[in-house]
Amino acid sequence: MSRRHGDPTGPARALPWVSSMVYAVVGVAGLYFEVADLDGDGARAPVRTAGFAGCLALLFALEFAERRSFPVRTPGGPAAALLVARAVLFVAVSALDPSGLSRVLFVLVPFAAYLAFGRAVSLALAGVCLVLMLGGYTLWVPGWYTEATYVSDLLMFAVGLALAIAMAGVAVREQRGRLRLEESNARLSAYADRVAELSAAAERNRLARDIHDSLGHHLTAVAVQLEKAAEFGDLDRAVAEQALADARSSARRALEDVRHSVRALRAEGTRWRLFPALADLVRQTGGGRPEVVLSVEGEEEGWDEATLMVLYRACQEALTNARRHARARRVSVAVAVGADRARLDVEDDGVGLSAAAREPAGVGLLGMRERAALVGGGVRLDDRPGGGTRVSVVVPRPDRDAGPARVAEESRG
Repeated sequence: MSRRHGDPTGPARALPWVSSMVYAVVGVAGLYFEVADLDGDGARAPVRTAGFAGCLALLFALEFAERRSFPVRTPGGPAAALLVARAVLFVAVSALDPSGLSRVLFVLVPFAAYLAFGRAVSLALAGVCLVLMLGGYTLWVPGWYTEATYVSDLLMFAVGLALAIAMAGVAVREQRGRLRLEESNARLSAYADRVAELSAAAERNRLARDIHDSLGHHLTAVAVQLEKAAEFGDLDRAVAEQALADARSSARRALEDVRHSVRALRAEGTRWRLFPALADLVRQTGGGRPEVVLSVEGEEEGWDEATLMVLYRACQEALTNARRHARARRVSVAVAVGADRARLDVEDDGVGLSAAAREPAGVGLLGMRERAALVGGGVRLDDRPGGGTRVSVVVPRPDRDAGPARVAEESRG
């Protein structure tokens, strides 16, 4: 964002040492000129010397008071008052200075004006200072323009004004650039904090989906088998023992799933494969109701684990729902992995979807949709002709541009 020189919210105070340094040089030169009697008149003027030193002390006091009262930037009103006060003291110092060097103080007028009010005011005041010097020479030094000393002093004063304005301009631009850099750093820091927040939120959502889809599935299986064991405990001991064995197996699967997730977070372990994982999932789901049949087609080579994991988690969720809610007797799982996209279809012969369940707000189905969306895929739920539910998930291959419309069409089947 650009800022004008006169903007009170502009750059902070620039080159605060310049004025004090000029005051010190003028003071040392004037006192030395008086003590060394360089004008050769042998006279001493204690009152003039004291007045000269006192005015310089007041200038130093103004600098100190301004920096203490306004450590960042002097507002317009006080800046104007201080500029007038300095100009009056410059006149007094010049009148009391036997060396004549104190005329250099007037170059600080456009310098201070540039910092406080901008270039236009600074140039105007520089012109005023130059006109006043010309007027003084004209009134009190007849024929000054024929003497090299006065002409040289005037030219050097003009050069000093030009250098003071140039220095102030450079200082203001440097301060403005520093301010813009600080603002940019602040924005970058805010963006970084926002990215960190979003990354943390995304990671929390991912962990929530993983916990629901993996542990939730296994714990559902454990609960079903334990209920079965309780129901058949007195009726059929063999069935009850088999149910307990299946529950223990599901618990072991849950532990293995947790270990796999930890290894994945640490980037350790062997490569995960979809087809064997689905076969294992069907085996641990089978052995009871519903009956699960798996068919796979295609090759996994060239596909990344994260994309294929979407299909695996979707299958887990679909099988869990079929077992818990659909009251299905048979579930078919079909996976086709092609060159550009992969598709999962899970169909059951259960009670089907109600109208309210077509856009469910459940955590599991929501997580299924989120997972598919993260890899550019889509999810579709339908009632099967003749009863039951079909869940279709289509994901594109990451290095191929399948196009959102085509993926959505595929998911509709």
